[in-house]
Amino acid sequence: MRYELVIFDNDGVLVDSEPISNRHLAAFLTELGHPTTYEESIRDYMGSAMHRIHELVLERSGQRLPEDFDDVFHARVFAAFERELKPVAGVEDVLEKLAADGVPYCVASSGSHERIRVGHRATGLDRWFDEGRIFSSQDVGRGKPAPDLFLHAAEQMGVAPERCVVVEDSPLGVQAAVAAGMDVLGFTAMTPAERLTGASQLFGSMADLGELLV
Repeated sequence: MRYELVIFDNDGVLVDSEPISNRHLAAFLTELGHPTTYEESIRDYMGSAMHRIHELVLERSGQRLPEDFDDVFHARVFAAFERELKPVAGVEDVLEKLAADGVPYCVASSGSHERIRVGHRATGLDRWFDEGRIFSSQDVGRGKPAPDLFLHAAEQMGVAPERCVVVEDSPLGVQAAVAAGMDVLGFTAMTPAERLTGASQLFGSMADLGELLV
């Protein structure tokens, strides 16, 4: 294998959470007086850390979101995860193959550690990811599109950035991986290919990912 570390984004790559999360985000923002459609939420916020939502709303409206915004939003989303969340189709086969082949892998997500853990428990993916394989934007000063999170994950896993490959489905994540000097495989299941400019290669099904890693 040409890579020494596979870094997975979480939402939309490991767990099929983006439809759930963005449905609730659009509804909550609209409820608070910031009309947002599901499509706009996907376009503007998919793949971003929570601070980006606050920053964009303030920039566009001049109004700050409530102090308890994050807590209320996460409570709603986590409850929905428990009811609805599933792993991305085919990703368990990918993880099983990496583990069998002894290929190091980890997750580096804009979401909080709690969000990652809730999603993994709900889908059964927690068996693939111990604490040493989980990295969150909470661990660094800046989230995606800054390269900090991916560089932090590589450092903690003991692999040089140029020997890493990132699996991403958001424009912000692709930008972050490129900025980190890593190859990036763009997953187009939810994101139009033209929005993942900069990806080394694109793929639309997890069944195709294995061939791109070797």
